[in-house]
This record gives sequence, structure tokens and C-alpha cells, in this order.
Amino acid sequence: MILGTDTKVMLLVAGLIFLWALLLGAWKYRQIVVSPKHEAHPYVSIAHRAALLYSFAVLLIAVFVELSDWPTAVNLIAAAVLLPYFVIAITTYVWHGWRQDTDNQLRNPVRGTGVYMITLIIGEIGGFIVLLAGFVHGQFV
Repeated sequence: MILGTDTKVMLLVAGLIFLWALLLGAWKYRQIVVSPKHEAHPYVSIAHRAALLYSFAVLLIAVFVELSDWPTAVNLIAAAVLLPYFVIAITTYVWHGWRQDTDNQLRNPVRGTGVYMITLIIGEIGGFIVLLAGFVHGQFV
């Protein structure tokens, strides 16, 4: 089976995020071992879990990209809208886990958080709707 360039890119990204999740798991384990309570910081656990989930989300996106009827460029742009939000989320969780500065990043949000969350909602849902529509068009129409 010959995969499209857009699908290959998504599979590579899924693999890289999964590798990141595995490395975060090692960090989480280390924190559990050295902690008096045998617990990792909440954001280390969240970063690990989020990276695992996002890696599989990108696999799902790769399937929709592969089965989409849209041109490669459209699929890549739609996916490219989603991916930075995934990476920024994991990075933010890692940052809070490293700094151990909070157990709830939205309790005292930084300026612009509300606007960012609105762009995240629109970008993630909108990007996926484009891919879902391409799948429906290619497979059902």
C-alpha cells in the first residue's frame, strides 16, 4: 500500500508524540520513585497521559487524512491547524510539571488564556470538520 505524503507526515508526528509520551513516562516514574508520597507532580502525570492520548488522536487524524477526498494540501493544512494545539498543550503541561508551580493552570490564568482557548476550540473542531468532510465525500458521496 502506498500512503499519501499527508498520511506519512501524520504517522511520523504520531510516532514522535508517542516517543515523547514514553520519555514523559520515564520522568513520571522517576518522580514517583523519589517522592516521599510516591507520586509524580500532577502536571507530569497530565503531560504523560496527554501525550499518549494525542499520539493516538494523530493516528486517527492520519486515517481521516488517508481516506479524505480532498487534495493533499487541504488535508495537511487542516491537520496543521490541529497539531500545534496538541503540542502546545503537552508543552504547557511539561512546563508546569517542571516548575511544579500549580496543580490547576486555569485557576490563575495568564493574560490571553481565554482568547487562546477560543482559537483552540475553533481550530481543533474546524480542522477536524474539514478532514471528516473529506472522508465523507471520499467514502460516501
